[in-house]
Amino acid sequence: MSYALLFSGQGTQHSAMMPWLAEDERVAEMRARLGVDDWRCSLEDPAWAADNANAQTLLTGLALAAWGQLAPRVPPPAAVAGYSVGELAAFSAAGAFDSATATALAPLRAAAMDHSAAQAPGGLLAINGLAESALQQLRADTGLALAIRNGIESVVLGGPVAALEQAQGIAAREGGQCTRLKVNIASHTPWMREAAERFAQTLEDVPVRSPRILLFSNAGDRIRDAGAARVALAAQIAQTVRWDECMENIAARQVRCVLELGPGQALTRMWNQRYPAIPARACDDFRSTAAIASWLRTHSDD
Repeated sequence: MSYALLFSGQGTQHSAMMPWLAEDERVAEMRARLGVDDWRCSLEDPAWAADNANAQTLLTGLALAAWGQLAPRVPPPAAVAGYSVGELAAFSAAGAFDSATATALAPLRAAAMDHSAAQAPGGLLAINGLAESALQQLRADTGLALAIRNGIESVVLGGPVAALEQAQGIAAREGGQCTRLKVNIASHTPWMREAAERFAQTLEDVPVRSPRILLFSNAGDRIRDAGAARVALAAQIAQTVRWDECMENIAARQVRCVLELGPGQALTRMWNQRYPAIPARACDDFRSTAAIASWLRTHSDD
């Protein structure tokens, strides 16, 4: 079997996600860390679900619980990557550290980002349909940074709220499709530099190993050793998420299919638009681990 495993990022979490996920020790650990009895009920509260620390801890813990329940049914993936906070789960799944370490790091990452955001409030704006030259001019006019690059004409800009509002108006007039993301943090931009430095200090004391599985990073391309893992995990907080390059790197491995693990289908849609000959599915599409494993076997066997 030759497949790639992608871990979703923040923003699409919902109470009905991963309906097949069973209660186990990893889920219980995540609930205890968040202080909730029922995480699905908690997600029905929009304020709770949008809280940075809640979301990052929840998504990391659930993603690794889900992978822990699926992994015994399938061979290891040929490649792994994670989108934004999804990197914590991806690095763990690739063997850089265990699931308990990843779940413990999630609230520390969130706290570092919240601290920076309190000093420099901001947000994110997704823009689709503008040419690269128009996006460059937009950034020059508004001072916004490129937070996420999903493709040449599909990006997320980050920065102060006033600049985001200015950019949204300009982009809309030029025919761009704009969506303000429901976050109050200019993630993956220079406004998060202090957060990246704080998280780098945290990672200095964390036992990290060289990945056992091919691992690609948002900020550091292929991760080959523990040192590179530490640098990449901290750097991506304040640097552009180069997701288009992650997808290119995985496609170059000639995987036969791709599975998105986490809430929603955002990564699946992007992959299928870019590489229609290599099928991708999201775990949210399935009702059981057996069904996921069956789909992987059908599409990834040589």
